[in-house]
Amino acid sequence: MTTTPEMTPATATPLTTYLPQVDDDAPPPVPRRSLGRPSPDEQLTRWGPWLSSAALAWLVTQQLLPLAGVAWFVVSWFLLGLVVTAVTAAMHGGWIEVKDRVAAAVITGGALSVGVALVSTVGFVFLRGWEPLTHLNFLTDDMSGVGPKDAFDRGGIAHAILGSLIQLGIGLAITLPLGIGTAVFMTEVGGRFARLVRTIVEAMTALPSIVAGLFVYTVFIIMLGQPRSGLAAGLAIAVMMLPIIARAADVVLRVVPGGLREASLALGASRWKTVWHVVLPTARPGLATAVILGSARGVGETSPVLITSGAAAFFVTDPVGGAMNSLPLFIYSNVRSGEEQAIDRAFGAASVLLMLVLLLFVIARVLARPPRAKATSRRRLALPRRQSGSNAAHASDQPSHQPLDQPESQDPR
Repeated sequence: MTTTPEMTPATATPLTTYLPQVDDDAPPPVPRRSLGRPSPDEQLTRWGPWLSSAALAWLVTQQLLPLAGVAWFVVSWFLLGLVVTAVTAAMHGGWIEVKDRVAAAVITGGALSVGVALVSTVGFVFLRGWEPLTHLNFLTDDMSGVGPKDAFDRGGIAHAILGSLIQLGIGLAITLPLGIGTAVFMTEVGGRFARLVRTIVEAMTALPSIVAGLFVYTVFIIMLGQPRSGLAAGLAIAVMMLPIIARAADVVLRVVPGGLREASLALGASRWKTVWHVVLPTARPGLATAVILGSARGVGETSPVLITSGAAAFFVTDPVGGAMNSLPLFIYSNVRSGEEQAIDRAFGAASVLLMLVLLLFVIARVLARPPRAKATSRRRLALPRRQSGSNAAHASDQPSHQPLDQPESQDPR
């Protein structure tokens, strides 16, 4: 082992520096287990109760009681699993661990139930409507002169897709500025009137869709004498979307840290400039989510469109030109016909509606993404390569380090 003496300026006592050396006879290093990874005992405690409860549920439902079927087995498995989990946790810990494991099992079971219901519903819709989707005319033609029993190589839902997009566009043009403006008023202005507005918005969130359709039908069609059209349907959809967007945007704006507002006001910005340049850009991803929630609520409404718009089997591009079809109304009309071909077309239209909502969600998330996020991520990915090259060049230009056996230069002071 190489040692070099050093002198400290205070005590002038010689010290020894030991340099590490590689031992060729040492055993290879053993990788340490991650701290967050559960041990085999913890894995057995977590999954053992559910395996044993599965066997116990099979014994109870299939052998002891007349509860045949998958549904009874799953319910019995979950309930018995909670019991066995609680007993196992009580054997290894106290009451707090029992509550923690049972609560985790209940939350996980609820999440799995929601996921299974969602996946099964979407999968069934796409499976039932797959045959109409294999024909290109289903997405490019309308239903002019096509009967409910005709084959899938005739007719399509292009007119319904166009009608849904037009009506949704009208609804967004009304509710986007009005809903976000209402949220800004409730969050940034406040006061007694803002509390009243918040109460009304929360009450309108649970408004039945048929009430919105009847309101637009009474005011716009009967009182003003306007015909049923896509504009009337867009107004009814806007009534349904407005409280959803305003309520969700209000929650998002209240999450923005107050320090950002105070910093902007301290720098001399007005209240309006603070909202426009600080609050809204900070909450832009959340506002996009609010718009998607409102759009998903509006694009799937059937009863307001049935009352205010009516159905048409051909292309209608003028919002005030008469009856205009939409995807929910097309689905409703074909399901009510009772014909197998028409019902399959309805499932195909439902699949297209799901894809349309997903497309709108992706577009909103892309538009709401901060503009510098992508450039920053690319810069971070390219930075280590440039640094490695520059560091190597820089290291080659620098002189070698001072050897350890030479004492460091001391300050002459």
